[in-house]
Amino acid sequence: MHLLEKAPFGRVLPAMVTPMHHDGSVDFEAAQVIAKTLVADGADGIVVNGTTGESPVTHMEEKVELVRAVKEVVDVPIISGAGSNDTAHSVRMVEQTQAAGADAVLVVVPYYSRPSQEGLYRHYKAINSSTDKPVIIYDVPARTGVKVALDTYVRLAQLEHVVAVKDATGDIAQAVRKRLETGLSWYSGDDGLFLPFLSVGAVGIISVIAHVAANPMLQLANAFDQGNIAQAQQLAVQLSPLVEAMNGNGFQAAMAKASLHVRGILDDTTMRLPNVGPSVEEFERVTRGMKASGLI
Repeated sequence: MHLLEKAPFGRVLPAMVTPMHHDGSVDFEAAQVIAKTLVADGADGIVVNGTTGESPVTHMEEKVELVRAVKEVVDVPIISGAGSNDTAHSVRMVEQTQAAGADAVLVVVPYYSRPSQEGLYRHYKAINSSTDKPVIIYDVPARTGVKVALDTYVRLAQLEHVVAVKDATGDIAQAVRKRLETGLSWYSGDDGLFLPFLSVGAVGIISVIAHVAANPMLQLANAFDQGNIAQAQQLAVQLSPLVEAMNGNGFQAAMAKASLHVRGILDDTTMRLPNVGPSVEEFERVTRGMKASGLI
């Protein structure tokens, strides 16, 4: 018995941090160590160059090299963030990251400029025309200021390379209809809604807490898939203190770096401005969350 549909890019995909040296330069060797650790934990896909990877402040050549570095050391799908509010720049990122070996691209809805639904469609149509790899739409209206309408999703699903959605809208009721009317693969974009999204047809999650909780998250997905709903619920409850610790203050990238430092995997938690590395209080917060969830 299997309740979940096939996950084209894996069930549990950490939105991986981009480690940096103290001077702010990208530490590609540390990125390889993190990627290998995450896969050993149970992650069966990895997202690089996403928001948690500080994508707004890393440069094209760094994004490309990060894809190459991670691709060298793990044998799971590597998805690269390639979104911008400039369509031409997004196209360049898509082209260069896929040339570097990305198995798919995650393209956020254009932010700040708040385009119309027609503008959204044309944005993704341009990206679709520039790639041979799958495209995942990232719908996160709290950050972008615009939400993809159902009719637009139906149009986007007709584009050849658009195959999946990272849904961080928090709208589970609409996710049911969007998924059924488009046939796209649905991924939860919220750690706290992993189980509810699975219940309405999602195939997996792109996650912040998977930096330290990939194994229990994969157990949760497997339990649900096998119809053991009670076990899946128990695991969701077990992980809830970690979800709150790492997502509750809104600084997910800093908290993800803090969690890896607590694990002993990441020495330097430097971040590029305007974000700053975790404070003493944030290290304490994530430590409490990891302890309460039974991870340390």
